Amino acid sequence: MNKNNPVLQWTAAMALSGTIGAVVLESGADAPAVAFARSLVGGLLLMAWSAARGWLRPWTLSRRDLLLAVLGGLFLVGNWVLLFASYSLSSIGVSTVVYHTQPLMLVGLAAAFLGEKMAKSQLIRALIAFGGVTLISLSAHGADGKPVRLEGIALALGAAALYAGASFVAKQLKHVRPHVLAAVQLVTGTIVLAPALLVTPLPTDTSGLLWLVLLGTVHTALMYVLMYASIGKLPTTTVALLSYVYPVVAVVVDVLAYGHRPTWPEGLGMLAVLAAALAPRRTPARQPARV
Repeated sequence: MNKNNPVLQWTAAMALSGTIGAVVLESGADAPAVAFARSLVGGLLLMAWSAARGWLRPWTLSRRDLLLAVLGGLFLVGNWVLLFASYSLSSIGVSTVVYHTQPLMLVGLAAAFLGEKMAKSQLIRALIAFGGVTLISLSAHGADGKPVRLEGIALALGAAALYAGASFVAKQLKHVRPHVLAAVQLVTGTIVLAPALLVTPLPTDTSGLLWLVLLGTVHTALMYVLMYASIGKLPTTTVALLSYVYPVVAVVVDVLAYGHRPTWPEGLGMLAVLAAALAPRRTPARQPARV
């Protein structure tokens, strides 16, 4: 891959995002343990990456910046826990598509707390997206042919809300280098989630641990570097269009690896969510890592 090609970098990052669900399920670990491992491995690697490039010398985060970064980290890892838990209660494809309501939630947060005006078109898109979620909820089936559990869809929506919160916090930290911000957030996640290992321990088998190492290295540290190296160099429309790669890959993985067969109302609902949530926006906003 040409490291100077932002289109390839962003596309690769979105494709990696689409395979996260499979890695989580194959690890066999519970959601809090998976989120802890991802935070630990990804955080250590991003701290090392930032230190090697001199971004941690001198320390530039003010007390306010640090508190906001920690708050964003709590939202970010909380979103992971809910999303990872939703995979086994619905399906990878269903959870991922429902999760993509988060850009519209971010618009609502910006309108409520930053005084940004919500355009009529944005309100219409939100209604279309949540109409799509309703279709998915009523018609989606898992690999066993049974309707997906509504708890799984509720968890995916909760994850979307927390991710929107993390994005909202990140908007207040545009002056902080994103790699450093992500590293601080992952360290926060490691500390907060460590006690959960008493209840949901890490896998004891080598295979499960290797899946978690893969998640932390490739699907976290490498993915963050690819995202942040490319997003600032691409037009908003290109970012929005290529973001379709993420849910499309997730659905394909769900179909090929786990036998999920979308019904036509479910497929219509998925298209409604993606069309509404991933439509080009006027101005790009700093985003934390995808999932």
